[in-house]
Amino acid sequence: MTHYLDPKNDLIFKRIFGEHKHLCISLLNNMLPLEPAHQIVELEYLPPELTPELPVLKNSLVDVRCIDKRGRQFLVEMQMHWTETFKSRVLFNASKAYIKQLEPREQYKFLQPVYALSFVNEIFDHSSAEYYHHYKIVNIADTQKRIEGLEFVFIELPKFTPDSRAEKKLYNLWLTFLTQPNEHNEAPAALLEEELTREALQCLERWSYSAEDLEIYDLCWDAVRTQQMYVIDALDKGEAIGLQKGKEEGRAEGEAIGLQKGRAEAMREMVLSAHRNGHSVAQIQSFTTLSAAEIENILQQY
Repeated sequence: MTHYLDPKNDLIFKRIFGEHKHLCISLLNNMLPLEPAHQIVELEYLPPELTPELPVLKNSLVDVRCIDKRGRQFLVEMQMHWTETFKSRVLFNASKAYIKQLEPREQYKFLQPVYALSFVNEIFDHSSAEYYHHYKIVNIADTQKRIEGLEFVFIELPKFTPDSRAEKKLYNLWLTFLTQPNEHNEAPAALLEEELTREALQCLERWSYSAEDLEIYDLCWDAVRTQQMYVIDALDKGEAIGLQKGKEEGRAEGEAIGLQKGRAEAMREMVLSAHRNGHSVAQIQSFTTLSAAEIENILQQY
């Protein structure tokens, strides 16, 4: 039996889509809402200025950053843990990529669109069965009218179920690739039958990685579990504190205020806990919504 590594792992995801252009092109063409005439033909990887310097801990959002012949930029991210401000951070990185296109005194007409594609390994929208979320800038009264420039796609991987429609074949295969092969499962036959996903599967085979690679692979998962632990523990503690404060004030408004205060306390507790465990300010930023200055302020106060 072939032993596959998990493609959602930071090391593996970058290895596949950050080193194999044709696989990245196929993923983007099938995941993004691009018109047939506007499909990506060629792309180049951009310098990793938005990517983390450490291979184990993610200090930023962008896993793969590339540009096509038209000048359009594509930011691809695999996010293992969801926070409510994740969309804001994606917006920040996409906006940064958009405005940095122009040199001083260049005209705005040269600006090209930026697309941010985010795979999320958690369910964040519990009110809907939809897992594909496409955002763009539109006129509220007439959504056919829009401002070009920024588009965002968030995909909730746990909600995905394969679709048998032929026109969505590669779309389904790439999402199946990201959700099903792992160290405990054989690859679905459909992935082996398609040339592109078969090649991507070969990049998952455990034997093709060195002992050092596998150690980094495990460290990536340790980092994910650590981040989740900080978030869950701190939020549980903060919400408990907030509800208690609200009950003490004896009114519904008090509970809401207390809950808000509790969440702020949860964030402080998360920072302190991470700091006590040896994480740097930059690393703490990777799993909180705080700036470096806010983190430093918390550490100085407590």
